[in-house]
Amino acid sequence: MKRIRKGDEVIVVTGKDRGKRGKVLRLEGDQRVLVESVNMVKRHMRGNPLQGKPGGILDREAFVHVSNVALFNPVTQKADKVGFRFLADGKKVRFFKSNGEIIDN
Repeated sequence: MKRIRKGDEVIVVTGKDRGKRGKVLRLEGDQRVLVESVNMVKRHMRGNPLQGKPGGILDREAFVHVSNVALFNPVTQKADKVGFRFLADGKKVRFFKSNGEIIDN
């Protein structure tokens, strides 16, 4: 089980986009995450008239290393560490270390 999953709200803790928040759009392996509106780069794309794709310079997100983001805790409004615990029924869930609130249901 991974500490950060698709759809989680994360906050960037280091780098040029420090302090920005966004949802995780995609995970690339174990080490990289794609966060919306974070680490924007310019890509020079060639157009394809057969597919109707225009060319030009496009802004899009690039991957960020998972160590540079932390899960955002909506209760404390801060970045928080994540732990794992087992419930009484044997289900493994994630929880915030600062207040013990369970993330997954």
